[in-house]
Amino acid sequence: MADKQGAPKRRLQRPAIFVCDLQEKFRNAIWQFDKIILTTQKLLRAAQVLKVPVYVTTQNAAKLGGTVPEFAPLLSSAVCTVDKTYFSMWVPELSKYFQSSAPSEIVIVGIESHICVTQTSLDLLAAGHKVYVLADGVSSCNKEEVGIALDRLRKEGATITTSESWLYECMGDAGIAEFRDVARVVKETGQDTKVALEGLLSKM
Repeated sequence: MADKQGAPKRRLQRPAIFVCDLQEKFRNAIWQFDKIILTTQKLLRAAQVLKVPVYVTTQNAAKLGGTVPEFAPLLSSAVCTVDKTYFSMWVPELSKYFQSSAPSEIVIVGIESHICVTQTSLDLLAAGHKVYVLADGVSSCNKEEVGIALDRLRKEGATITTSESWLYECMGDAGIAEFRDVARVVKETGQDTKVALEGLLSKM
């Protein structure tokens, strides 16, 4: 006889969201940039419900500007926003928040897939963390770079998935208190999800 299901609990115990260099200056340069914005907005809305910590970087903001304004209402409780010249997000000003020996489950959205997202993922994997890269949440100037980068990261040990899949994996149980509110976010952004998937996965 199977054991009874225990009390509802989340599947991911130490989730975190990394938002990589989604800056205004890149809006017209990145392939399907508007789709990344849609996916990230959904992710950040759900993060507020689930109280998942969010970490943001900009790349040389003095020259390339700040994070896109669409995120402003959703980033008020972000753990930090770090400006950098490194391509990887895993800089001391950010990595200091991950001093625990227990690995985190970190999901990455942003740009560019083959540069900053790749180098961040490699550094996180080397540091022992579980890494998720959202196929509907990353891109590059040249669309041909995206699939190659994701294929490489998959082989390096990152999990390539989608925003909706990650959100439900983060929860893991419809019995948790936040499930209905997250499901509402998913429902309200359903058309955005479809648009993002059709756009960003069209070349994969």
